[in-house]
Amino acid sequence: MRIDVSFEDRVGIAHEVLAAIAARKLNVTAVEVEPPHIYVEMPALDASGFDEMRDALRQVAGVRVVAQVGMLPGAQRRLYLDALLASQADPVFALDAGGVVVLANSAAISASGMAEAVLLGSTMQELIGDPALFEAMVDGGYHLPVREIELDGEPYMMETMPLHEPGGLTAGAVLTLHAPSRMGERLSALQNYDAGGFEAIVGSSPEIEQLKQRAARMALVEAPLLITGETGTGKELLAHACHAGSSRSAQPFFALNCAALPESLAESELFGYAPGAFTGALRGGKPGLLELADGGTVFLDEIGEMSPYLQAKLLRFLNDGSFRRVGGDREIKVDVRVISATHRPLEQMVAAGQFRQDLLFRLNVLNLHMPSLRERPGDILPLAQRFLARAGAQAGRPAMRLSQTACAALLANPWVGNVRQLQNVIFRAVTMAERTIISADELELPQAARTTAGEPAAEAATLDEAVADFEKRLLERLYRDFPSTRQLARRLGVSHSAIAVRMRRYGIGGRSV
Repeated sequence: MRIDVSFEDRVGIAHEVLAAIAARKLNVTAVEVEPPHIYVEMPALDASGFDEMRDALRQVAGVRVVAQVGMLPGAQRRLYLDALLASQADPVFALDAGGVVVLANSAAISASGMAEAVLLGSTMQELIGDPALFEAMVDGGYHLPVREIELDGEPYMMETMPLHEPGGLTAGAVLTLHAPSRMGERLSALQNYDAGGFEAIVGSSPEIEQLKQRAARMALVEAPLLITGETGTGKELLAHACHAGSSRSAQPFFALNCAALPESLAESELFGYAPGAFTGALRGGKPGLLELADGGTVFLDEIGEMSPYLQAKLLRFLNDGSFRRVGGDREIKVDVRVISATHRPLEQMVAAGQFRQDLLFRLNVLNLHMPSLRERPGDILPLAQRFLARAGAQAGRPAMRLSQTACAALLANPWVGNVRQLQNVIFRAVTMAERTIISADELELPQAARTTAGEPAAEAATLDEAVADFEKRLLERLYRDFPSTRQLARRLGVSHSAIAVRMRRYGIGGRSV
């Protein structure tokens, strides 16, 4: 049984309480004194003897309450501490002022490659094998910037937190080690917390529905994927969706724009660098996206802009999953799926000697084409409505809508910049419009688009009717100059089948179509 003796603090009272317990000739296995309490553990004390013990202790001057407790506070704290350390997936070490390991969680024991009995009592130098690091910690009061170290041959980023006695003296430190893959999980969660799956790709046109079905099948295949399409079509959104629909969805996703960085920076971002690799580098080195994404996906946007040197290094990684950091000599092997994207014609670049053919073969195992807005005109207005609602919410504007002439102008515009251009046009119009109804002029589209759109003959009851009226009049006008569905499809930049369906729907051309 464990008891709690609450008392009025005075000199010698703890001694008198323990003497009263000793007089009962009971074996005491633990005593904790935390004024105004004394906690005592006596395994032989049972319920029948508790009343007698309580009466005896109350005879000691100053004792107020004697009660049973389930656990001694110190044991309870140790239990909670053990549970807290065990719940940490990252290795955690506690060192004393001399750099000796006094406590380690199960992740630390596993990462060290030592038995717990050997680990506890070993020094930091023995653990990490870097005497200069320990000297730097002592000189810095056990506080160092985050740096990379190696433990049992594996890289970790190390954080240090000094421990101080009440008088201010340094009593040691707590070291927390972060594996690159664990860091990648956290960074990816922060960067991609609102990235959706295929439901985030707006559109119900046959072209988009077919793309989603094809992409959903490819997402499940563990092979490189190449996404082609014009700039601004949403290739990264499709890559996110393929990752979310794969077996790697719970693992990190990172993106690198190959056109946004010079070769040296792109290499260090993708592959990381070793300690002292170049001037300005972190002293302890830095993991790259491939290490951070271990088990997940890396998206390489604008792969056609990658330099020949990086193409060769990426090809080697795709062959066996291994690489070396910049300035490093250690082979690192990771499990990462590569999704790449480009708006450039890679086959023509291969013929011109600007892109490696063997790399194209490795990247183009699976492929998807993101259609332009010209190829899916039925999605223009639904996208515009979504951007309109989003822009209104961000700008704090009341509910806004597009006029029929504005809808017609949107449909007539060629959208060289695709979805990105459409979004920019809507956001600009919402910001600058003075009324809640946005006109064609307020969209600030090229004059040709506004002229082509024209003015609807009459007010339509619904948006669908307005769109249908515009489509019919546009096809009737263009059919005079392009009197076949194939010519008309080429003129409008859409598929022959899409034009044929609309021609039959509106009864244009009769048998000659």
